[in-house]
Amino acid sequence: MKSSFRQSIAYGALAGALLCLPAMAAAQQQSPTDQDDLAEGGDVNEPQEPATPEARTNTIVVTAQGRSQSLADVPIAVSAISAEMLEQSGTTDIRELNQIAPSLLVSSTGNEANGSARIRGIGTVGDNAGLESSVAVFIDGVYRSRSGNALSELGPLERVEILRGPQGTLGGRNSTAGLINIYTAPPEFDLSGYGAFTYGNYDAMRVEAGINVPLGETVAARIDGVYFTRDGFYNDVTNGTDVNDRDRYLIRAQALFEPTADISFRLVADYSKKDEACCAATFVQPEFASLARVSPGLEPYNRPEPGSPALTSTANPIVNILLGLGQDPRALSQDTFNRDIYPTAGRSYQGETEDYGVSGELNWDFGNITLTSITGYREYSNFQGSDTDYTTVDLLYRAPDEFGGARYFETFTQELRLNGTLFDDRFDWLVGAYYANESLRVQDNLRFGTQYGTFANCRIALAINPALANPSADNCFGPNIAALQLANGGAGAFGAATPLIIAGINNLAQVRDVGGTGDIYNQESNNFALFTHNIVHITDKLDLTLGLRYTNETKDFDAQFGNDNVYCPQNRALLSPLLQVPALAGLAGGLLSLTCQGNSTSELDGVMLADTRDEDELTGTAVLSYQPNDDLLFYASYSRGYKAGGFNLDRSALAVPAFFNVNALDPSALQFEEETVDAFEIGMKYSSRPLSISVAAFRQEFSNFQLNTFNGSVFLVQNINSCGTNLGGADTDASATTGSCSPDDVQPGVVAQGVELETALYPLRDLTVTFGMTYADTSYEDNLIGGDSGTPLDPALRLLPGDNLSNAPETTVTSSISWNPELGNSGLRGLLFANARAVSAYNTGSDLLYGKEQEGFVTVNGRIGIQDADRAWSIEVWGNNLLNKDYSQVAFNTPFVAPQQTYSVYLAEPRTYGITVRAGF
Repeated sequence: MKSSFRQSIAYGALAGALLCLPAMAAAQQQSPTDQDDLAEGGDVNEPQEPATPEARTNTIVVTAQGRSQSLADVPIAVSAISAEMLEQSGTTDIRELNQIAPSLLVSSTGNEANGSARIRGIGTVGDNAGLESSVAVFIDGVYRSRSGNALSELGPLERVEILRGPQGTLGGRNSTAGLINIYTAPPEFDLSGYGAFTYGNYDAMRVEAGINVPLGETVAARIDGVYFTRDGFYNDVTNGTDVNDRDRYLIRAQALFEPTADISFRLVADYSKKDEACCAATFVQPEFASLARVSPGLEPYNRPEPGSPALTSTANPIVNILLGLGQDPRALSQDTFNRDIYPTAGRSYQGETEDYGVSGELNWDFGNITLTSITGYREYSNFQGSDTDYTTVDLLYRAPDEFGGARYFETFTQELRLNGTLFDDRFDWLVGAYYANESLRVQDNLRFGTQYGTFANCRIALAINPALANPSADNCFGPNIAALQLANGGAGAFGAATPLIIAGINNLAQVRDVGGTGDIYNQESNNFALFTHNIVHITDKLDLTLGLRYTNETKDFDAQFGNDNVYCPQNRALLSPLLQVPALAGLAGGLLSLTCQGNSTSELDGVMLADTRDEDELTGTAVLSYQPNDDLLFYASYSRGYKAGGFNLDRSALAVPAFFNVNALDPSALQFEEETVDAFEIGMKYSSRPLSISVAAFRQEFSNFQLNTFNGSVFLVQNINSCGTNLGGADTDASATTGSCSPDDVQPGVVAQGVELETALYPLRDLTVTFGMTYADTSYEDNLIGGDSGTPLDPALRLLPGDNLSNAPETTVTSSISWNPELGNSGLRGLLFANARAVSAYNTGSDLLYGKEQEGFVTVNGRIGIQDADRAWSIEVWGNNLLNKDYSQVAFNTPFVAPQQTYSVYLAEPRTYGITVRAGF
């Protein structure tokens, strides 16, 4: 990935230069008087109202430290995005913040309910609801249980704050990578209303409207609504429909009560719903990744040669099996970014999401002490059907019903803060408490498809002798089974065990349309924290900030399983004795693993498990900041962050299928440990009337980093650490037993370090130019191990040591221009807005397998329009991904088609464009 650094910088510089051309043109058009006044430090802009709040005062107020402060005075790395910037950039959900904030990356994959947010390359990977988000998301001060819960319409916003690095000493939920604070537009004591209509390609239609009404001198109320519909980006050729469509709406009602100047209470209630089909994938072809090819060696983790056959070529034996079972050949030969998909007939990606809640925020000023109370209650539910193997062959699916990969969250949160000052304002103190109760329920109905048994046997045939594979036969051997019986002069290919092996093959052939009938996982989480965050003004220019947080986390887990795969226990009885025979252990184990894939077995039917875990963690921060004048700030900080451990809500983690024993199940096998981080940062901020700039250098060291990855068969959740002693490559071999070290020698396994730059330039009253760059070397250490007890790394992760994390580009550059000039004496204003994001190359697969690489790219968005002078109406034409750049979100092993055989990929959105008409009073 490192070789793309210069290329990405070049892309970013080009994008920035292109966006800045209108700014230079505008500067040349500036009147001589204006230029002279600016050169002399005059205030030519004073007689007229500037276009933006930033241009008006160049002061952005944030609450990143639990107090209202100027962004320039906050000694932490925080990006603040104004309402105007959000509107101009077309931000309607948190994914679109990617284009604005260089250190942030938000993506969604197999289920939007568990989208992932990353800051500085660190985030929670995968679709497992048991893992909490490394990047916490708050909306109006209320925690959203997972960052994917915010992947919906947001409605009108006041601002967004993105805090970078661990957050653990203020209110709300602790996090290890950062947090996103979203503040919706509040009620005001002036009558106002607005409406907006958007129409775009893919038959996109978005309607938004709201009204704000003062109900006397002390009460104001507002209501906002959004409806958005759009056709899908994927064309399901098999079933004659589209996938990844949009059909969603939001209603939010608020009331603001201010009986006195010292008391303010805000009540918010909202409801949103999505009824959409999500999420499809296509096959990876070499034009996407040059190493998307068959490995020339037997070892599947060897780096493939560029000249070797493509993964979807018929030179790859598994492809011939897929074709023999009915795979539509067009899916294997079309471009990666051709959005025609060919799933199994009758399988659906349809799903439904509901999210609603109510919250109340009280602020009460008692003179020099302020009380803040934020109470929230939320419910969230989602189910999603899927053709889970993403092929025409019917291998694995979830029906779109209440058990279709469903998850339900019920969350209550309460935060209390007291803050004030002492000693003639020399000591700015804050103390508080936080409580959260989360009830999580996951339901699953994952089942083998009608062709799974045949396909699985074909994999066995390929392993024994590819000439024996016959996909047209139910057991993929057909008459060729006789070759096994008659081999070795009639003694059988496997001697006395031949009848058992053949019986196992025939049992495996019967594994079709069986599996989960309703697995249920329940998790009750109680989080309690006490915290304090204090600023000592040592001198008028030198401050010391000290924060401390104690967190207690308790999680109670139980599960009940439903399963009708009776062929698993039958094969277990037949083949388990052969696991003790070295010459047959591999074949017998393969048959058992394929029959009981993911621990799908009727032995679990009706079985219940329960477990609990309790954690206590002390986190804190210390910041020394120096402000020589009002415009300049220097700071250095240390902070420790924490993310709770939990349970892998997936039965595949209970045991290795070949050695599964229903009478000896240990639910602790589902546990993973808490993640911690030690972070160091130095920074500088400068803010004056025409220019603001912030620079931060950081290093973050993660212990017990929580990684969730799909290895082609099951989801693994493993804590990642490193060993201080050289393991001699034992962490990169195929053995699950080599590469351990003493617990006393365990060190952090993931390190993120780099530099961030954000600037904003206001050369004219109506012109704003921004530029941002993040260089983040976010990588795994060498000599990796699993848990903090020194256990070996899982072999599926053997490519991790020394490489960058997935979806963690080393270099990201963003830039934007906003120009809102008066159009002569017409009483109208023009609008020109554009932004660009450039990233260097990165691997999109959490196991970092070859062929999942995404090359560096640039995306550009733009908006142009006209509006009246007081912005009562506007007409705007806009486009996103204007260059129509094809890129991926995540590439993954096609389920059951074995590592290094074929990959599938979730694609990012193509170019979209449209027109928006707004009006208000």
